Order: sequence, then C-alpha cells, then structure tokens
Amino acid sequence: MPYVKRDSEGEIIAIALNRDSDYEEYLEANDSQLAGFSSAINSPMDSLRDSDQGLIRVLDDLVELLTAKGVILFTDLPESAQEKIILRKGLRQNRPPSLNLLGED
Repeated sequence: MPYVKRDSEGEIIAIALNRDSDYEEYLEANDSQLAGFSSAINSPMDSLRDSDQGLIRVLDDLVELLTAKGVILFTDLPESAQEKIILRKGLRQNRPPSLNLLGED
C-alpha cells in the first residue's frame, strides 16, 4: 500500500499512498523500515500530546486553587472557559482519581 521516497543514503524520507516518479518503491505495511519511519515521525507528537494532557490537569488544579484563595473569580473567566472547566470537573468527579500531580500539600 505505501510507496516510499529515499534519500541518497537509502533512508526513507517520505511516504505516499500512490505511485509516481518520486515514490516508486512499494513496501508492505508491516515493513520494519516503514515502522521505524512512522515512529520517528509520531514520537515528537506523542510526547507533546502526553505533555499537554499533564499540563491540562495542572491548569485545572491551578484554576481551582486561585479561585479557592480568592485571587480570581470563576466568573471573571470567559464563559467558554467556565463551561469547559465545569465539564472537566464533572468528568473528574465521576471517576476514581488516578493522578496526583501536585501532591497533598
């Protein structure tokens, strides 16, 4: 299914679903070189996505802390932010806690 383009050293530098003059070599979907290329491309995005998920939890806790201490009012936040925070808070309350990013302090 995938066709590959290689550099002068024989490393895969691009893939395409259709064959053309730049993408002539066909590889099976389970080829180890193709898997290596795919993981090299996805790895930075996976790391960023994982980091985003952790940061979101920290921001949830930060907003809760700032509102509890009276530093900001929940109603000072834009309405769309309020709705998202309320939705996430409801989702978090309906499942057992699995992360404790800020500790019990």
